[in-house]
Amino acid sequence: MRLTILGGGGFRVPLVYGALLGDHAEGRVSHVTLYDEDPARLAAMACVLADQAAAAGVPDAPAVTATRDLDEALRGADFVFSAIRVGGLDGRAADERIALAEGVLGQETVGAGGIAYGLRTVPVAREIARRIARTAPEAWVINFTNPAGLVTEAMAEELGARVIGICDSPVGLGRRIARLLGARPQEAWIDYVGLNHLGWVRGLRIGGRDELPRLLADTEALESFEEGRLFGADWLRSLGAIPNEYLHYYYFNRDTVRTYQEAKQTRGAFLRDQQRGFYAEAGRAGLPAGAALAAWDRTRAEREATYMAENREAAGVGERDESDLESGGYEKVALALMRAIARDERATLILNVPNGSTLRVLDAEAVIEVPCLVDANGAHPVGVGQLPLHAVGLVTAVKAVEREVLAAAASGSRADAVKAFALHPLVDSVGVARRLLDGYAAAHPGLAHLR
Repeated sequence: MRLTILGGGGFRVPLVYGALLGDHAEGRVSHVTLYDEDPARLAAMACVLADQAAAAGVPDAPAVTATRDLDEALRGADFVFSAIRVGGLDGRAADERIALAEGVLGQETVGAGGIAYGLRTVPVAREIARRIARTAPEAWVINFTNPAGLVTEAMAEELGARVIGICDSPVGLGRRIARLLGARPQEAWIDYVGLNHLGWVRGLRIGGRDELPRLLADTEALESFEEGRLFGADWLRSLGAIPNEYLHYYYFNRDTVRTYQEAKQTRGAFLRDQQRGFYAEAGRAGLPAGAALAAWDRTRAEREATYMAENREAAGVGERDESDLESGGYEKVALALMRAIARDERATLILNVPNGSTLRVLDAEAVIEVPCLVDANGAHPVGVGQLPLHAVGLVTAVKAVEREVLAAAASGSRADAVKAFALHPLVDSVGVARRLLDGYAAAHPGLAHLR
């Protein structure tokens, strides 16, 4: 099989390639094409992947080629993995800074920052989807580009069910809960439902029995893992569920915004500076064997340790525990998804897919994040219990915002874009929404027409 990675110079590409190196089954990926518009990032990433292949000692490691020609990258692909970042980390840092100046959250997928990122990304994602439909119509597309649910819904306009969104947050959350309850994660059924970065674990069945109430009753156990420390045992018991970590931005918004405003630099600015150093080192000519991979490993360890640091500071819970540093495993989700489709090996995975009739409060085309059964025909959402009213409010409000982003990206209408900002639960004024749009339009050339 042939896999094309869009955003092939991206920092997390070695996670995907590492998973492929460990896959020795028949019918595995034999060739990886990296596509990126930045030649320096492509060259650096090619060095890291070459080091990975050498270190793994796999005689038939997937061949790697790199290109800046999108049609060339897509031609002959069986799977397309999309992980692009429109505007780069400079764009993310600007998104965060502009929002915080208005006193609202600027995180890249939640609130004002997510809306700005979506307005930049949706037109590009739609064009990529059209190119895939024309050049590789039989390919399956796995989308990790953020905001993942919104972008998957935009690409589905062209690709239908052949685009599936993935995220590592639900995977990591379910794994942590299962281990606390003494179960192997792969043997537990996770009752998870919501939108991307806006979902809840409402039950975890082991041997047919829901063990989540046992965890909710145990304060010590609840506060021994990442989400328990972020939200606190009392709030989790009030909800009767374990929220995705990104809901901390909603439930503790004022605390988090204040901490972000007081931070020395935003998360986007930190990653921008960190990755500049990494790419400069990994792409340097004459590096000894293994040096590029070693630089990537060091950078990744620091990245994981500082993830959501401001939220932990706002919650007063200190640094991440070693048990929480393990990646959520989006590369493993991607590999499992490809295996299930290519080999017709049935799997159950939490994915971003069209709602159909799963949640009555949303229409059929709305992309949601729920457990799915996957086979050669794609991903099929599993029937789940309906959302409680407090969750209905958040899910429907944020889905309404996503629809306005899709409309604004298609129409170029300032009114649609202002409406997207103003309707978000974390933006508290139409006046603030207008100023946010003016700030983003001034900072990003692609949004200048919205001023």
